[in-house]
Amino acid sequence: MARRCELTGTGPLAGNNVSHAHNKTRMRQLPNLQSKRIWVPEFNSFVKVKLTARALRSIAKVGFVPFCKKNGIDHAKYKPTNG
Repeated sequence: MARRCELTGTGPLAGNNVSHAHNKTRMRQLPNLQSKRIWVPEFNSFVKVKLTARALRSIAKVGFVPFCKKNGIDHAKYKPTNG
């Protein structure tokens, strides 16, 4: 399973750990991913997504559908079909 935010596309970053002796070892900085069920009033149901904590804060502020529209994401693919 990819360590990538479903909505923003944020993924791992790569860099070096540098010791006091200036030895460099490769490292990865992983995004703060959370699996959440978000209530979407426009769909009148929950949507299950894996997203970063930053995206979760933005969705809490503006809402799921406006966040998707602002970032050019097709929110219809998250709409539940079992209704």
